[in-house]
Formats: sequence, structure tokens, C-alpha cells
Amino acid sequence: MSTKKVKFNHKDRFFMNLAINLASERSGLTGENPSVGCVIVKNNRVISMGKTGLKGKPHAEYNAIKSSKERLKGSKIYVSLEPCTHYGKTPPCSNIIIKSKIKEVIFSIEDIDKRTKSKSYKIFRNNNIKVRSGVLIKKAKKIYQSYIYNKNKNLPFVTGKIATSKDNYIYSKQKKRITNYHSDNVSHLLRYKNDSILITGKTVNIDNPKLDCRIKGLSNYSPIRIILDRSLSINNNSYIIKSANFKNTIIFYNKAPQKKIIFLKKKGIRLIQMVIDNNNFFNLWLVLKKIYSLGCRNLLVEGGKTLTNSFLKYKIFNQFYLFKSSNKLGNNKKLNVRDLLNQLSFKYKKKSKLNSFTGDDIIYLYSK
Repeated sequence: MSTKKVKFNHKDRFFMNLAINLASERSGLTGENPSVGCVIVKNNRVISMGKTGLKGKPHAEYNAIKSSKERLKGSKIYVSLEPCTHYGKTPPCSNIIIKSKIKEVIFSIEDIDKRTKSKSYKIFRNNNIKVRSGVLIKKAKKIYQSYIYNKNKNLPFVTGKIATSKDNYIYSKQKKRITNYHSDNVSHLLRYKNDSILITGKTVNIDNPKLDCRIKGLSNYSPIRIILDRSLSINNNSYIIKSANFKNTIIFYNKAPQKKIIFLKKKGIRLIQMVIDNNNFFNLWLVLKKIYSLGCRNLLVEGGKTLTNSFLKYKIFNQFYLFKSSNKLGNNKKLNVRDLLNQLSFKYKKKSKLNSFTGDDIIYLYSK
């Protein structure tokens, strides 16, 4: 890799912006592979575009090259992430780029994967292909924050979410719905963008949730459902149990009656036995490592007060969405989360208010 500072013009930035936007569209939907966007340009005109396929393949470069209606010889290819150079479940993208006689490769940031990192420069230059990198780095790194975290930590990128009333309550027997229809859509969008979702068995028994994405046309991209339930006290008549045969469901437990274990396994649920700590709760870091080993890369935690506090205690959340309703619910002090919100503000200093597209509700995003 050359240490010379690379120059980019407004056209380079324009085409790379397109590529990064394409990558953003598939963020969280490409399994263990990063979401990549690709734009092919010839004579300053876009002739083809591509993005990583769902579940991670085909790769963006392959899709863009194969969908082109024009000859690619002499063209430029803009890629949001360094093209892969290794054999995995698919051949390296560097091969198809070389075969297509593309004259220049421009990518935003280097891949953090050791199998590819910085290796593309030599490969392309040995085949008389010009290589440049470093355009719109800040925007690309934002898109790849979860992927970079995955690779560095071997853990899923964890997003927290909780909804509260104006007076900081999370539940009311008289009124189960806290936020409005618009906020609910954002919640379902978060489920769409995360490959797994985590709650406790207690929440299942209280709320009987579905934990799916109910945005029209996106239900097939609902996350894997993961439940923490020490003694498998989950209600046999809950929606989670009844739908387990056709919706991927995992339950972490410690000890339970053999009869219940057999029952849940027959329902198609994957049971994972795990030790508990001195506080009679799971070691969340061990849970996350196991979740990562199962192929989950983006985890949404829709916890109640106890689970959210447990994640906050160890500052496990990478980012956190607070949905704040304009309505008051005040009744039970046990369900007030003012202290939790104080901890959130103390541990996560970056706070932004999202665009006001949720009516009277407000959504805040906290990050490290």
C-alpha cells in the first residue's frame, strides 16, 4: 500500500456515496458477511450497480458485474469496502474484477478481515489495475461499525431499546400500548435490521409478544428469537412456543424439569444450557459469545427493567434507542425506570434526537 495521500474529486465522492448508500440498504441483512455497495462507471456514467445479497451472497461486485448490460473494459468500479481476495463460500471478488478488464478500483475503507485486509492493492496492481482508497471514510465507518465490532470482539453488535411514558413508566395494566403507531413502525424496522432479538421468559409470560417484523413485505426478515429463562418457566400457550416450529427460536436455561425440556424440543426450540452467576442470572458475556458462534451478528435487546439494567451495568449496549411517549401512565413504582434512564445518560454520553417523524413521541439514540 502506498503512503502517498490519495486525491479524490467531486465525481469520486458522488459515486462512492452511491455505493455506501447501497451498502446501507442491506445493513444487518447479510448474515456473517458485511453489506457492500458497488457502482460501476464508464465515461463518467453509471452503467451498473450492485449490493450484497441477502444472507451475504452473492457479493456486491459480482452482482454489479453480472447485471451490467455494457462491456466493462476500461470502466471504474467504486466499492464501499475493500473487495475480498480470498476463497470462502464464494470465489474472491478480485478475480471477477480482473477478468472483467476493469481499469480502476476505488474503495472507501480497507476490510478488517485478515484474509483480505490490504491485500487487494498488490493483486490489482500486478494485473495493471489502478487502485485508490480512502474516499468518504467517515461515512463508510459509520455503516460498518457493527461489522468492525464483530471482527474485533467476536461478539454481536448489541442494540438496546425501551419505550417509556412521559413520566418514565414502562407498563400499565390499564393501557398496554405506550407509544404510537409511528413509533411502533420504527420498532419493527429495528427488528428488520437485526438478525436476532433477545428478551426474558418473564417478558414472554407478561406480554406474550411475537417478536417479529410486521412491516408489510418485510415479515420474512424477522429476527431469530432468543429467550433467557433460567428454569424454563415460559408459558406453554405463549405465541413463542406455538409458533416455534416455523420461527427460529432459542432458549438459554440453567435447570428445568426433564418433561419441560422434552416438550420444548418437540416444539422445535433449540435449548442451550448455561451456568448462572452469583446473582442467580446468566453471564451475559458468555451468552453473547454463544449467540455470535451461532452466526448472529446484530442483536436487538427489547428488555424490561431488569434485563436492560443488567446490560447497562456492564455497558454492553453498543447503542440504545429510547422511545419516549407524550402520554402519562404513573401507577406502580416498580415499573418506573427513572433510575435506569439516569444510568443510561451517565454511561452513554452521546445522545441524539431522531427526526420528528413519530408524531408526539420522541426517539433518542444513545451511543458510546
